[in-house]
Amino acid sequence: MKPGPRNLITDVAGLHVGNAEDARLRSGVSVLVGERPFTAGVHVMGGAPGTRESDLLAPDKLVQEVDALVLSGGSAFGLAAADGVMAGLRAARRGFAVGDVRVPIVPGAILFDLLNGGEKDWAENPYPALGRAALEAAGAEFRIGTAGAGFGAMTGSLKGGLGSASAVLESGLMVGALVAVNALGSVTVGDGPEFWAAPFEMDDEFGGRGIGRGFAPGFEPLPEKRPGEATTIAIVATDAALTQAQCTRLATAAHDGMARAILPSHTPLDGDLIFAAATGARPLAEPLRDTFQLGHAAACCLARAIARAVHAARPCPGDLQPSWMSRFG
Repeated sequence: MKPGPRNLITDVAGLHVGNAEDARLRSGVSVLVGERPFTAGVHVMGGAPGTRESDLLAPDKLVQEVDALVLSGGSAFGLAAADGVMAGLRAARRGFAVGDVRVPIVPGAILFDLLNGGEKDWAENPYPALGRAALEAAGAEFRIGTAGAGFGAMTGSLKGGLGSASAVLESGLMVGALVAVNALGSVTVGDGPEFWAAPFEMDDEFGGRGIGRGFAPGFEPLPEKRPGEATTIAIVATDAALTQAQCTRLATAAHDGMARAILPSHTPLDGDLIFAAATGARPLAEPLRDTFQLGHAAACCLARAIARAVHAARPCPGDLQPSWMSRFG
C-alpha cells in the first residue's frame, strides 16, 4: 500500500472535491461530487450527529446511488448547504429520474463551529450559497487544512481542519479519505507535536515526528468543549465495485481510523460520522480478500487524513486555538 499521486481522495478516478468558505463567518463547506452517480453508505458512531438524507443510504432503500456528499460547518444551519448543491446539480440536469423530473440525491453531515469567534449574525442562512460555490469549485485539486468544512474547526487543544489522503493497494484498488476534524479529543499525543496517527504516516506527510511519549496510560480526559460543539465527519471512497451494503461495511471499518487518530473518539458529545463512496470502476477480483483489505486501507487513510488536517491548518487572525504549525512548526 502506498499513497496515490495526489495523496487526496480525488485519486479515486471520477471523484472531485470543491471547497468554499467565508472568513468572516469562520466556516465553510466541502462537496464530494462524482462525474456520474456513485454508490454510498454511512455509519454513525458519535452521540450527537447532524445529518441529511442519511436514512436513504440504508441498503434496503429505493435509491442506491447518490450525486454528491456534503460536509459542512454551521451545525443544523449547515444542513442547508445541500440545498445549494442540489440547485447546481439540478441546473446540470442531474439527479434521480422521476418521470420528467430529476431529483439530485445529496446526503450531508455537519459539524458545530458556531462558537469559534466568527460573525454569526447573518440575516439569511449563508450555507446554501456556500454549498453552490463549493460544487462549482469542484476539481481534482483542492486545499486541505484551513479550508472548506474545516475552515473554522477546532479540536480539544489545537485548530482542526480539512484533511485528505489516499492509498493504492497491491491489487490496484484505490482508496481515499476526506475529513473535517472538529473533535472533542486530541489529535496529538500529550503536550507534544507527535500525532496519534504516526504509525500509519507515509512519506512524512504530517511532519515525520514519529510516536510521542507524552501519554499517561491512566489519564482520564475531561471534555474541553461544551456539549454539541464537537464532531468529526468524513468520507472514504474507492474505485471498487461495491454494493450499498458493502459501502456501509466500509464506512463502519473506517471508524477504526478515527479511533486511531483522535483520543478520545466517538464520545457522547461528538457527532462522528463516516460516509463511504464507491465509483464501481474496478470489479473485485477476489471479493473476500478485497473487501477485507479495503476496510483496513480506509481506516489507515482516514487516520492519516485526520493528522494531515491538523498539520496543514494555518493561523488566522482571531483564532481561539493555536494551529499545529504555529505551535510546533
